Amino acid sequence: MRAGLRATRGRGPDRRVWLRALGALALAAPGAVRADARGEPAPAAGGWPALPRLQPRQRVLANGLRVVALPDERRVGRAGAGVVAVQIWYRVGGKDDPPGRSGFAHLFEHMMFRRTRRLPDEAFDRLTEDVGGRNNAFTAEDTTAYLSLVPSGHLERILWAEAERMAWLQVDESSLRSERAVVQAEFRQRVLDDPYGPLFHGLAPAFWQAHPYRRPVIGRIEDLDAATLADVQRFHDAYYRPDNATLVVAGDFDPAQLERWVDRHFGPLQAPRGPVPRMPVVEPPREADARTVLAAAQVPAPAVALMWRGPAASHPDAVVWRVVAALLGDGDSSRMVAALVERERLAQGAGFGVDLFAEAGMLSAWAIAAGPSVVGLDPRADPRLPRLEEALLRELHQLAHGRLAPAELDKVRTRLLTEALVSRQSAEGRALAAGWAEMLQGDAAAADADLQRLAAVQAEDVRRVLRSQLLGAPRVTLQYVQQPPTGGRR
Repeated sequence: MRAGLRATRGRGPDRRVWLRALGALALAAPGAVRADARGEPAPAAGGWPALPRLQPRQRVLANGLRVVALPDERRVGRAGAGVVAVQIWYRVGGKDDPPGRSGFAHLFEHMMFRRTRRLPDEAFDRLTEDVGGRNNAFTAEDTTAYLSLVPSGHLERILWAEAERMAWLQVDESSLRSERAVVQAEFRQRVLDDPYGPLFHGLAPAFWQAHPYRRPVIGRIEDLDAATLADVQRFHDAYYRPDNATLVVAGDFDPAQLERWVDRHFGPLQAPRGPVPRMPVVEPPREADARTVLAAAQVPAPAVALMWRGPAASHPDAVVWRVVAALLGDGDSSRMVAALVERERLAQGAGFGVDLFAEAGMLSAWAIAAGPSVVGLDPRADPRLPRLEEALLRELHQLAHGRLAPAELDKVRTRLLTEALVSRQSAEGRALAAGWAEMLQGDAAAADADLQRLAAVQAEDVRRVLRSQLLGAPRVTLQYVQQPPTGGRR
């Protein structure tokens, strides 16, 4: 599970499936892919065959808009019969929420589907779904993205519509009240109605000391209630501007025609004179371990989470941590699940999370105790909690210092590579891979290096990052327990 409770517009596939797909596409690391004299992809490290490259075509308009084109090279010259993915990625996410307005970027994601100067409410549904396509949007810690997939013949219409709502969004009090209610209902469904929603909603606030990553992306009810129409207007003016956005287009289109259409519809937009507002906060080093208790009204069984500082998404070890997470907690055969759930029956669920953002990262191991909460027992004294904590640490130590069989590593590495390669078979998947690399590393071309680095991960890399970046480093321990009859949130 992801710690940030990233928010989507609530359309399309189940949110957990969606986030797993986004995670597979976000295997980001810096660097360039080696190529031979013909420009073909070089053989990947570790004995893997040559891996395909996205080969993004990038340019920047005079107003600052970045454009990433990913044409299907097999169809260039006969474009128009397939599909095209059009995505606008804005460099604004949960970390940019105004003070006292957590969830504001998420709220504004919903507001962007309201009317503009020339488009009525929900026009994007008509422009996409009515022609056999689809649209969606999501908000994360560092970005908000708007995604459309349509037949290629409708490409210019979507480009025009995206430029229209970038420049001419029109919101009134009634629209604000309506979308705020939708977002609050989403919060209740995904956080309050899920017995373990408060746990994963609470990881970031418990871990980050100063960084805005501590504010949950999905927001809080009281902060959303405080949002005003003036707040919405200021937010749009500050962040929804061409010099804070990247347009990604992938699929069946003519690159020269795309350039003309982009120049026609986005070129006239003016960037504001002032800079994009940023909150330059550096997370201070954690000097010692910390422990905290989170109590909720409905906790079927207690849980524990251990959190450590991780690297930023651009760190060379980012891909190694994806492999670590898969080895430890992804699937029934992963180490934590196999040990704590299947063999020892200590837990009903366990996992390892890797949340690597543009500026910093968080690593987390968690487990939910087997069996219900014990009535009449002080939940903080439940003996299962220290046993779960010890078991999680044991699995980390065993992976860091024990044997990692080549077959185990190959299985995980192959699955991660396969997921990424399968996603790149679609225009939408290629656009997502380029968009995440652009947002988290500042370069869509970095997505090509991900597969090379992933194929090259060795057992010693896994052991090295655990020993040097996690074991022995200060950690935060969060116990999630049933609220006592006279208690409250601790």
